Amino acid sequence: MKIKVVESVMKANDAVAAANRQRLEAAGLLAVNILSAPGSGKTTLLEKVILRLSPKLRSAVLVGDLQTTRDADRLGHLGIQVVQINTGAGCHLTATQVAQGLECLDLAGVDVLFIENVGNMVCPAAVDLGEHVRVAMLSLPEGDDKVAKYPTLFQPADIILLNKIDLAEVLDFDPARVRQDLARINTRAPLLEVSTRTGQGLEAFCQWVSERRASVTNG
Repeated sequence: MKIKVVESVMKANDAVAAANRQRLEAAGLLAVNILSAPGSGKTTLLEKVILRLSPKLRSAVLVGDLQTTRDADRLGHLGIQVVQINTGAGCHLTATQVAQGLECLDLAGVDVLFIENVGNMVCPAAVDLGEHVRVAMLSLPEGDDKVAKYPTLFQPADIILLNKIDLAEVLDFDPARVRQDLARINTRAPLLEVSTRTGQGLEAFCQWVSERRASVTNG
């Protein structure tokens, strides 16, 4: 019986996710789900990337956190639409929460919807929100063993960002180890080394987002 309950919950989530995706595509939006551990730099990345995409592409953000509006407040200063979703004790966003968040947005004024998922390397990976692409981010301070330890996060990713690469000279981190582990679980996704402090890799990521958005609008 427990297996049936779990299956029914996941099927219900997937049905809402499919409806979210259909709604976003009808509005001509690209939805980007960003997943990573707490403190890896998701909010700072979005601050930098959204400014680079503007004004060519108009961004909005759904921010997932257990509590507070701190990340949403930071992004709101960019003058974009931002919706905070507090999950309480929930370790990830659900498709239903995203659907509720979409109700708070003027989708006609958005080209790219970023979903900043709750900081967690396990739970969010299993839940479809209706996104078109997934971004898995790993920062250097987390250690170079995380791809091997958390394959469910990196395996389905469409692109992988190795963030805070500017710290490479001061941390005992081996990027080659990350690449070797990815070669065993995900050879499809490009790996970008990025730094929000120096700007390394940000233009390449913006170009990737722009190309993905064009693929959605062009069918």
